[in-house]
Amino acid sequence: MILYGISTCPDCKRALKSFAEAGTEITFRDVRSDPMSEAEWAVLLAEFGDRLVDRKSQAFRNLNAWMRESEADAQLADTPALMARPVITDGARYTLGWDDAAKAIWL
Repeated sequence: MILYGISTCPDCKRALKSFAEAGTEITFRDVRSDPMSEAEWAVLLAEFGDRLVDRKSQAFRNLNAWMRESEADAQLADTPALMARPVITDGARYTLGWDDAAKAIWL
């Protein structure tokens, strides 16, 4: 399993802690320090579409007007911290966020 996020994200930290407490092995991928390829973004965008971009984030508000109007793939390639987090996958299933629904699937 892989958890995509950034190391400073509170939801990512909570999810990783929950997996550790449950004894579930998971790989953490920090999309900011270990950038994803266009093909990797494409898989996540196919699954979540524009929901993958956190439009309420400070990072989104800091984008210039042109970038805010760009497609999600361009926004994420330029500023990976825009990704709504965490994204968790086992290769077959994907979840976005760390809420009760995601916990029910993974824990």
